Amino acid sequence: MTTTAPLDTARTDADGHKGGAVGASRAFSWTLIITGAAGLLAAWVITLDKFKLLEDKNFKPGCSINPVVSCGNIMESDQASAFGAPNPMIGLVAYGIVICVGVTLLTRATFPRWYWLTFNAGCLFGVGFCTWLMYQSLYNIGSLCLWCCLAWVATIIMFWFVTAHNVRSGFLPAPAGLRSFADEFPWVLPVLHIGVIGILILTRWWSFWTS
Repeated sequence: MTTTAPLDTARTDADGHKGGAVGASRAFSWTLIITGAAGLLAAWVITLDKFKLLEDKNFKPGCSINPVVSCGNIMESDQASAFGAPNPMIGLVAYGIVICVGVTLLTRATFPRWYWLTFNAGCLFGVGFCTWLMYQSLYNIGSLCLWCCLAWVATIIMFWFVTAHNVRSGFLPAPAGLRSFADEFPWVLPVLHIGVIGILILTRWWSFWTS
């Protein structure tokens, strides 16, 4: 698969090092907007259900379908407020920022290296936090939240696409072959990442899925 938009390469400085401001293709911009919107939707729904659960202990979220797919179990866990406030409230801010970046890039705006690396670091924190939540969900809480899964997928996709963008722009050091791979096949790593999570979910509750 090849990209339809020109390669997003950074301008070089007087010493030949890449470090100028760069923008992004429309496809990449829309990827940020769509994944940000998906994460924002998930965070919004979970936040509303969390408030309803606080008001009424007998409230059952709509995505609590069975003993495994049970959003209520997730919301009532200690891990649901890892930083003191409900996790989805953090998502409301973080995913909103991602949407803003995507929309800004559609206007052909360009950002310097420090901006892209800071954005990448934020996405890295997001995917790391999601990985921790996945582990807690699968092996400690023992339940899945479908809206959480949507947020996980959205975060994984945006992280790998932002990383690929920084690799091919020269903001992250990488050999030529890796830069070419990031340009031609930016979808491979997110697909593999999501596939691994799918396998873990399948095997974790294999007896339940097959009963």
